[in-house]
Amino acid sequence: MRNLTDQLTQYAEYHRDTRNIATHFVGIPMIVLALAVLLSRPVLSSTPALAAVPFSPAWLLFGASTLYYLVLDVPLGLMMAVVAALCLTIGAWLSQQGTAVWLAAGVGLFVVGWVFQFVGHVAYEHRKPAFVDDLVGLIVGPVFVLAEVLFSLGWRPALHAAIEAKAGPTRINPPRAHAAR
Repeated sequence: MRNLTDQLTQYAEYHRDTRNIATHFVGIPMIVLALAVLLSRPVLSSTPALAAVPFSPAWLLFGASTLYYLVLDVPLGLMMAVVAALCLTIGAWLSQQGTAVWLAAGVGLFVVGWVFQFVGHVAYEHRKPAFVDDLVGLIVGPVFVLAEVLFSLGWRPALHAAIEAKAGPTRINPPRAHAAR
């Protein structure tokens, strides 16, 4: 398994335009939350101690993802666990609403999130999304967004520098200049 630096570097290579990265700051959280909402039905079991957040397929996805993030990097994995818990709580709440609300929220977040993703890649990056070449990009995307936020706050500058050294600096591409290459 590739380490955190390798995973984030490979993902970053597909995301060098700052405007595309910005679309991912909106799109990826929407998609992640949509998965929590949509997978919070059906409830597999509900115990009184965990009645606020019933056990569902969402728990399986977010639990497995969190374990993967913890294996990559414990501090970042713990932060992703907090994000997962928040998504699971919101997803469980929305899944307990009427079917129309649950589906509108889940499908709406999912579709709009993917629109943001593809607009970023088509209009700004002029490159296909990372997951097209490697499906692992689907699980790395959320941790990439969190890492980018943390890097902007000064978190782990050596890791950020290592990724930038391998992937190259972020930039703003002219709309057609990059596509002509």
